[in-house]
Amino acid sequence: MAVLLPVRACALVVVCCSLAVAVPSARAATSPSHDDIRWLQRASFGLDRATLASYEQLGRSRWLDRQLADRDDTLPPSIAALIASYPAISAPPRQLLAEAALTRRELKAMPEGDAKVAATKTWRRHERELVEQARQAELLRAIYGSNPLKEQLVWFWLNHFSIYAGKGRVRLVAADYEEQVIRPRALGKFRDLVMATLESPAMLEFLDNAKNVKGKTNENYARELMELHTLGVGSGYTQQDVQQLALILTGAGIAPPLSRREGHRPRAGFVHDGLFEFNPRKHDFSDKRFLGQTIRGRGYAEIEQAVTLITRQPACARFISRQLAEYFVADQPPPALIDAMAQTFQRSDGDIAAVLRTMFDSPLLLADGSGKFRDPMRFLVAAMKLVANEQPIRNARPLLNWLNQMGEPLFGRVTPDGWPLDAASWSSSGQMAARFAVARAIGSGHNKLFAADDDTVRPTAPTLDSPLYRRAIAPYLSAATRTALGQARSMAEWNTYLLSSPDFNTP
Repeated sequence: MAVLLPVRACALVVVCCSLAVAVPSARAATSPSHDDIRWLQRASFGLDRATLASYEQLGRSRWLDRQLADRDDTLPPSIAALIASYPAISAPPRQLLAEAALTRRELKAMPEGDAKVAATKTWRRHERELVEQARQAELLRAIYGSNPLKEQLVWFWLNHFSIYAGKGRVRLVAADYEEQVIRPRALGKFRDLVMATLESPAMLEFLDNAKNVKGKTNENYARELMELHTLGVGSGYTQQDVQQLALILTGAGIAPPLSRREGHRPRAGFVHDGLFEFNPRKHDFSDKRFLGQTIRGRGYAEIEQAVTLITRQPACARFISRQLAEYFVADQPPPALIDAMAQTFQRSDGDIAAVLRTMFDSPLLLADGSGKFRDPMRFLVAAMKLVANEQPIRNARPLLNWLNQMGEPLFGRVTPDGWPLDAASWSSSGQMAARFAVARAIGSGHNKLFAADDDTVRPTAPTLDSPLYRRAIAPYLSAATRTALGQARSMAEWNTYLLSSPDFNTP
């Protein structure tokens, strides 16, 4: 799908007449092949020097082996230190929830007046800062993480198992959701990932299962677990299945953060894991008929049995395989590729890494010859990998502003379906105008990404016309993009045209 520069930018390109940068017209002998670059663009979050060097050293097969093995998930020391400095990351989620509970009690007890208004504003600002820190941490990991394929999977699963930070206590545990729930399981067994999201306080709060109790069932999470997370619409489950799953999930909620359970003898039937609590007193112990099978009423084990049953359905294998192929391959991926991935899913009992290997080893990955249009998250990360060139970001706040500007804030989707990731959703004239503005802000260097708060050095435009660009990007640019770049009057303008070009948005 061709994506055009905004009209204003196109006009500027036409009237400019001074040649700022000469774009190579032929592939250098030492450049990687076009298929290599296209494959690597799909497997990574965008090109940077380290990713290309690793790929060329190992070759495609060994590079993929290393990514899927998930043994290297590190960050540059300065980036790791910056993330660790965020209270949203460093403070245990139980502590954050306990502090919130205490603060709300104190605010409620305060008399009405200016002092209460000021204290309330201060607390709300603190909650917003925790969400911002969670968002910054995810973006920094995506840009600098040593396993770019895993970073793509973390973003994919965060969006697939979407949560909204604006609801209730979700804002307090959004960082924990990314760091401790999604990230460790992004390349593992799908069933384990489903169970982890089910038991996370973020999901329990967002989709209301914390309120799902015997005699007062809430079907919200049960429905979305099947419709959005595992089986998909039209997979054959019924409203009765939703109702029965809701009964199975009664009693699965969030442990009181102020309780002192550590060291105490567990009560019969109770299950505690971090902030997850299964309370048998709130559970419906009746037998259930779910997806054609009888599940005996026996407490927490019902949940484990139900999730196993769901994730072993052929419909689940096909649904997840299609979702992955739509993300990595095309908005309409080849049916034969989905079939092969679904077969691997079932044969491996939902091994995500095995399914990805089937996809990335398949000639169908690049069969249609077209690129995969980048949603705002992938666009921004790819741009920053090229711009940063391993230079550490010291202030990640502009990244959040740019994602907001393009309409895809992390943890910002109100509905539980996650952000759409197809080209049609992100290629309108309004979106491309916003993307051009972001490209100009990044390409001009007029931002505080790499500067400390007290830094007085005047920012300059980054040099994207780098050895990486000349080896891996320039040889494969379209004639239209070459013409546009050739008309740029400054490095900032050249950077803007490159980042907003169809070639960069649809690699």
